[in-house]
Amino acid sequence: MSVTGYEPTLTAEEQALLPSDDDVRHYAEHGWYLSKKVFTDDEVDALAAAAQRYYDGERDRRLPVRPPKLAYWEQSLGPVQRHNDYVHHEHDGLGAILRKPLIGAVAARLAQADEIRVFQSTLIFKPPISGEPSNIVPWHFDKHYWASSSSEKMLTAFIPFHDCGEEMGTITMVDGSHRWKEIGADDTVVRHFADRDRSQLEEMLAENAAYNGAEIRKVPMVIPKGHVSFHHCRTYHGSGPNVSGRPRQAISLHLQDGDNAWREYPLSDGTLAAYNHDVLVRRTHDGRPDYADPDYCPVIWRHRAQQGG
Repeated sequence: MSVTGYEPTLTAEEQALLPSDDDVRHYAEHGWYLSKKVFTDDEVDALAAAAQRYYDGERDRRLPVRPPKLAYWEQSLGPVQRHNDYVHHEHDGLGAILRKPLIGAVAARLAQADEIRVFQSTLIFKPPISGEPSNIVPWHFDKHYWASSSSEKMLTAFIPFHDCGEEMGTITMVDGSHRWKEIGADDTVVRHFADRDRSQLEEMLAENAAYNGAEIRKVPMVIPKGHVSFHHCRTYHGSGPNVSGRPRQAISLHLQDGDNAWREYPLSDGTLAAYNHDVLVRRTHDGRPDYADPDYCPVIWRHRAQQGG
């Protein structure tokens, strides 16, 4: 078949920033990758400025309905860790930078995919408040929340707006955990970590590591400004408190390969696992939520036209 339409290109300088073959092998083995400098300082500063305008109330559009599990910090919630979903859709200043083709091309190399679409974007602000419980993100992996997605190649790009190290509570990976066989999972895993007991999640990590005969090796991602941390959708990750004295600001850009689609995933109570998209996106010809809806899941990378069977 011929793939036509959106066909982004990279400059020679951008092509040099793509993961090497060794990097791709590292990602396959370890479940995470720290990129080269894929955003310029000006682009990162523009993200930070757009984020501030977003917090000040600037929107180019609003979600037509409020999905049931939407993360959406508002002033009334106070100085907790802030999470705001769909910022790529609501704010053009954020969305334009997040759709940078190079980010999609890096993700495509890591996932070994021909196409990369946005799945979700979450603006995050971790305040420098000692002891704030919401600042600690317990161990989890993203695919649990994406049970209605068919793909096992989905991945996340974590994009800080500044140098981000351990003292800021940077994202931390459990090395190689994406290759573990999972045990002990039940319907509760589809609930967001904020709605679950932290000790239960710690226990789940320990049990799964023991079952796989694996050591729990935690790797804090020390991310220089303009660099991006990528992780596989089954890589356990979390983050600690921000003790730096200044806010940790970032966007988690969740990405899907071109083959991803809604799937029926029954839960024990007879209902189906759902994602926030399901009340927003258009429907396919057979009535399923369309995770390729360009309004919410725009393509950011697609290989040039290829011929196939």
